[in-house]
Amino acid sequence: MITLHHLEKSQSIRILWLLEELSVPYEVKLYDRDPQTRLAPAEYKAISPLGTAPCISDDGLNLAETNAIVDYICDKHDDGRLRPAPGTPDRSRYLFWFHTSQGSLQPLLTNKFVMMAMTGRAPFFLKPAARMMVGGLDKAFFGPRLKALMSEIERALGEHKWFAGDSLTAADIVMGYSMELCAHRAGMDAERYPNAHRFLTQMREYPSYIRALEKDGKGTILL
Repeated sequence: MITLHHLEKSQSIRILWLLEELSVPYEVKLYDRDPQTRLAPAEYKAISPLGTAPCISDDGLNLAETNAIVDYICDKHDDGRLRPAPGTPDRSRYLFWFHTSQGSLQPLLTNKFVMMAMTGRAPFFLKPAARMMVGGLDKAFFGPRLKALMSEIERALGEHKWFAGDSLTAADIVMGYSMELCAHRAGMDAERYPNAHRFLTQMREYPSYIRALEKDGKGTILL
């Protein structure tokens, strides 16, 4: 049986959602972050040496990295419903958004969060310099790239109900966490990005996602 090592307020909510959507038998072990560092605790790092989430155990295998885990679970338990078949119209859209989440969008969001945290933790006398540096990076790098990605998200979700088409796929499951971050930290507001917020609403109302949040039990998936 799959064990999901579920670190609170992390990307592993995606795997919890996937397992619920596929009705896969699993157990979940919940881990709280260190209250000072906000990093994974030692017992979690014993399973995932890098301390990154998500991580699963199955038949003696420990596996980290979101998309690797999604493919592993779908290989064993999905009948093709969550991964459009090669040659179908939805396949290229699925591949693009499935890999955009971890290849382009999530790294930008994570780096932006780290830079903001660095400013907040800087000594008082260094805060002005830190704000100037972070503001410059955001204006020159993070901001324009995030805006371009969010514009493409808005366009794509104006053409289809979900990212790959009219049915939920694993691309939506991996994009969901990043979409929440975009709305809370990257300026993806409902006025300028109505299609994106329509996606967020339907995701939050999706039965398997609701069950995943109940299993998570923290009330929020964001730090």
